[in-house]
Amino acid sequence: MARPVEFDEQKVLNNAMEQFWKEGYEASSVQKLLDCTGINRGTLYNSFGDKDTFFKSCIDQYNGILQQQIAASLKNDKLGPWEAISGLFEETVANVTNKHRSMGCLLVNSLCESINFNKDMKRIIRSSLTAIRKPLLVRLKEAQKKGKLKKGVTPEFAADMLMNTLHGIRVNSRDGKNAKQLQELAKFAINSLKK
Repeated sequence: MARPVEFDEQKVLNNAMEQFWKEGYEASSVQKLLDCTGINRGTLYNSFGDKDTFFKSCIDQYNGILQQQIAASLKNDKLGPWEAISGLFEETVANVTNKHRSMGCLLVNSLCESINFNKDMKRIIRSSLTAIRKPLLVRLKEAQKKGKLKKGVTPEFAADMLMNTLHGIRVNSRDGKNAKQLQELAKFAINSLKK
């Protein structure tokens, strides 16, 4: 009787997630995924499905990390709206490892690559980005209600601007900007919206 294959699913997903994050969906061949995870082809297909399904599992893994960052910032009731928004940038820029910062953002990287032409994948990535924008918008509405959002700026526009800033920061981090430079960009964008 064959023994079931034993592996650490969390470790496999983390390694595969980093492979997709570094090189993108297209460049991450099945062989590269096998090499970085240490599993064999049969285990990959039996445990995680095809490459698309494996990628989706890695996006879920990445979203888990993002939700922890959002919980520590935007969903932290102890923080005021602008503290929470600043906290999001702190969590996603300063409180990540240099290695992860230099890889940018798995979601932004994926949106910019040819995966954009796959409607199902595009929907998954957009849904993940929306999961960041929604709590950001809640905090911006709170700032507006408290009279702390710049006059003439809607919470929706401010959310779009801050998401654009977050995306740009992720691209700049991939281009080699250090945490301090990235934090200064975030601070400027945030201050431009404050009243």
